[in-house]
Amino acid sequence: MTIGGGGTARDVERGFPHLAEVRGALRALYRGLSGDRVRSFGTSVLPVDVAFDDAEELTAGVRRVAGVMIRHLGLPEAPVTVRFREMPEAAWVEPAADRGYAVELNSRFDRHRQDVGAVLAHEMTHVLLHRSGLALADTAADEILTDTAAAYLGCGWLLLDAFRQSALASQKLGYLTPEEYGYVLAKRALVHGEDPRVWFTSPQAYDAYGKGLRRAEHDAAQPPLAGAGWAARRRYAAQRGLARAGAPVPAGVGPYRFETGGGAVRVVFDCPVCTGRLRLPVEGPVRARCGVCRTVLECDT
Repeated sequence: MTIGGGGTARDVERGFPHLAEVRGALRALYRGLSGDRVRSFGTSVLPVDVAFDDAEELTAGVRRVAGVMIRHLGLPEAPVTVRFREMPEAAWVEPAADRGYAVELNSRFDRHRQDVGAVLAHEMTHVLLHRSGLALADTAADEILTDTAAAYLGCGWLLLDAFRQSALASQKLGYLTPEEYGYVLAKRALVHGEDPRVWFTSPQAYDAYGKGLRRAEHDAAQPPLAGAGWAARRRYAAQRGLARAGAPVPAGVGPYRFETGGGAVRVVFDCPVCTGRLRLPVEGPVRARCGVCRTVLECDT
């Protein structure tokens, strides 16, 4: 269970290259933990809970912050042992033989205490997913799932805030791009009504969140959702007319597709909350409940 980070300014990947994997991770999270359990994480870890006082002894502080993450994620309370060493990764956490938690941190965090919370958010989320049977065999996919889960469950905003960049160097923790962290945090914000920007200390994090928010808001404003914009609704109506007439419908016009069969036309699209797949009859205004996250959606099919 590891987390990487650091490099030159040119090293940081930007944009949304892993968007499909992130959306799949959201879907897996809702399916693996259940909609009710995911929605129970309505309150995020607060900055005051993970801040280090200048006089606080480092190892004791790491134990304290680890305890914050353990309680936030609903993990069993148990002793935490802490060790610092030189290693390629930023951190490593695994269950200890005494049913506690063994935390290993890169020695550099003695000088970067403000990022200990971000590292432990990722690592303790690894533990949660492993205990829930959501660990993936593919390392890259598992790390994307972990970053996505940490951000969506209310402790991973720290991972985005750890992104700092200058003309000469940069730091980014985790495996998502800054914009992808922003996207997941915005998805969470649209569900729980919170704005993580008030906690950011990094200007780059603020900017990345804004880009992610625009992408998340775009998801929530697409047909057949009732809140779609006029232009999108007009395109949708034209595509729907072709489907009803039995004519070929061009692919890629919108984030939906039409199916015909048995004399009925159905529209297939993704839930804007969990990205679960919905399939509805084309019959006008309707309220639909997502089968994955149980969200009730106002639609106009």
